[in-house]
Amino acid sequence: MNQPVQKNTLYVGGLSEEVDEKILHAAFVPFGEVKDVKTPLDQATQKHRSFGFVTFLEREDAAAAMDNMDGAELFGRVLTVNYAFPERIKGGEQGWAAQPIWADADTWFERQQQEEEMKRLQAEHSAAMKEAEKLHREKVSAEKDGEKEEADPMAAAEAQAVKQNS
Repeated sequence: MNQPVQKNTLYVGGLSEEVDEKILHAAFVPFGEVKDVKTPLDQATQKHRSFGFVTFLEREDAAAAMDNMDGAELFGRVLTVNYAFPERIKGGEQGWAAQPIWADADTWFERQQQEEEMKRLQAEHSAAMKEAEKLHREKVSAEKDGEKEEADPMAAAEAQAVKQNS
């Protein structure tokens, strides 16, 4: 959820029911030219949901408005003013809004193929590591056997010398 912040759009929370878009515009216009004001409506009550968005033309104006209006009182309610995050589009990679359900199919198939290829490569890697481990164990075992054989030639030479003396 690491979305970029829109530096010229402000989230304004804690709005009273009496506050509409005109009042919100009037409250923020002293800080600079306001491009847009929105107060999303609750579908059930058709009233705003106690928050709104104010978009300024200039980032500096938005910053000044945020500095001055955060914690300010409007119609008896204390406002919370922060930079707004962009709207999230629901569904799929592109969203559900203006695309058919099968529009995401190509990227889905590509992801499936990539996952299968990754699993195959991991299985090959695992098998290669097991084989390398087996060869290493055999090499270490052969080296240990070689050390024993080196010890045995001395014993064999001594035994041969004893036989010759007898």
